[in-house]
Amino acid sequence: MLARRLHESDSVDRPATGDWVVVRLSDAGDAASVRSILPRQSAFMRRAAGEKAVPQVVAANVDRVFIVTALPDDVNERRLERYLAVAWESGALPTVILTKTDLVESIDDCMARVRATAPGVDVIAVSAVTEMGMESLEAHLVPGSTIALLGSSGVGKSTLLNRLAGRALMLTAEVRDDGRGRHTTTHRELVRLPNGVMVIDTPGMRELQLWSAESGLDQAFEDITTLSDGCRFVDCAHDGEPECAVAAAIEAGSLDAERLASWRKLSREAARARIQSDALAAATERRRVKSLHRLGRRRIREEVQ
Repeated sequence: MLARRLHESDSVDRPATGDWVVVRLSDAGDAASVRSILPRQSAFMRRAAGEKAVPQVVAANVDRVFIVTALPDDVNERRLERYLAVAWESGALPTVILTKTDLVESIDDCMARVRATAPGVDVIAVSAVTEMGMESLEAHLVPGSTIALLGSSGVGKSTLLNRLAGRALMLTAEVRDDGRGRHTTTHRELVRLPNGVMVIDTPGMRELQLWSAESGLDQAFEDITTLSDGCRFVDCAHDGEPECAVAAAIEAGSLDAERLASWRKLSREAARARIQSDALAAATERRRVKSLHRLGRRRIREEVQ
């Protein structure tokens, strides 16, 4: 349990899967309270689901993020761009895993689409049935590292984890007639593999709203970021300005207009999230100062008495 109560806006200070914590054992040794969380090396964060603008740490201290998507129907470039932005922002290294390759005749088209959407990111196509790509995947499993499995429901994250572990660790559901799995994982869990790799399995995400992702967007859209260096204006919005290198790339056919539209949408969302984050930080600071004032008044009363 936590040693102190936390305000809702202090959600990033709550222990998350992957955190290293300092605990105090009870006298009986049958319970422990979390005294502090050790500094995080990385944190995969999103805006928590719901109406209130508060952050949620999905996984902490992750070295590599496996973004899992299933062939053929789960490949969605716009959703993948969103995952990549958050993964890059977290400080972890993203890798795209295409599962269920045994359900398609050819993976060439899907691989090309994903590689165009994820420049500079490793893309591995695997099948837990035929063992395709498993050797390449296992080469990314560095002993002592922590990996987070992220993706939609039914893409085969738990099946993949069971295969890597060599035994059934996580419950899986039968595949439907259309090839899609069913949602089975309902909580985040950290599992240690025989080779010393730690894997965090997560429930399928129905939504992934950005919280803080400006740097992650620059890396996820590295092609647009690089093209922007050739624009006439430093603050070019790529929306009708003269001598815009990004617009020229679209006209030449070397950049997809839908990708630019996605960059604009995510950039606006990230800007709103930054405003909300700053407001939340200001509110947290006000509560801290107010708490210090109360503590000071209490001490004065005690000294007077």
